[in-house]
Amino acid sequence: MSDEPLIRLLAFAGVFVLLALWEVLAPRRPRALARRQRWPANIGIVVLNTAIVRVAFPLGTAGFALICAERGWGVMNMVGLPAWLEIVLAILLLDLAIYLQHWAFHVVPSLWRLHRMHHADLELDFTTGARFHTIEIVLSLAIKCAVIALVGAPALAVVIFEILLNATSMFNHANVAMPVGIDRLLRWFVVTPDMHRVHHSIHRDETDSNFGFNLPWWDWLFRTYRPEPRDGHLGMTLGISQFRDARELGLDRMLLQPFRN
Repeated sequence: MSDEPLIRLLAFAGVFVLLALWEVLAPRRPRALARRQRWPANIGIVVLNTAIVRVAFPLGTAGFALICAERGWGVMNMVGLPAWLEIVLAILLLDLAIYLQHWAFHVVPSLWRLHRMHHADLELDFTTGARFHTIEIVLSLAIKCAVIALVGAPALAVVIFEILLNATSMFNHANVAMPVGIDRLLRWFVVTPDMHRVHHSIHRDETDSNFGFNLPWWDWLFRTYRPEPRDGHLGMTLGISQFRDARELGLDRMLLQPFRN
């Protein structure tokens, strides 16, 4: 587990470079705003959040999972299951928890004020997948730790899940084109960019759909799946109605958005 931060950093950097190249070579939508208008703040919030989490909670979720295992907390630490089954079940349950958390951040007004910063991005690319308010990141960390303690998730499963969550969040926000047939095939197993883009529509009924980050199955199960935006992927408007000025893309304004009307 001592190598966990380095492993996650290398995975993040690899996905970052791959998606950046893909967006340049095969974009899904024409870019209306220059990267220099959005990327400094989007990347800046990632650096800020990472620093705060590392200082406030240096053990991380994987370290917390080790503590739970040592103290026998959680169902899986009380019931003897094969290691591979524990890992699979833990990843599925953590993914379900993230889906439910995402849904709650849309339906609870005070939580939506935090989460709407993510939706206020006027463009959508892979950097949007890491653009979350610092308070939301801390709350999400607390929720994940509660699930880890309840489930007794193995530390290895937590590391795998965190890497998958970071990678798929950037992937499904990416402005990348792929053949329709491949998109339809991938939607059976993972949330694709075309599937998740619907979630960033300016129409609130579309915003309140397609909550999944990793797996699409929860949206099917809970009937929150919407296959396409009503205005089409090229015609749809991204973002939310409250913050349409490009000045809102600055890091200072992003951090203050939850406290403004």
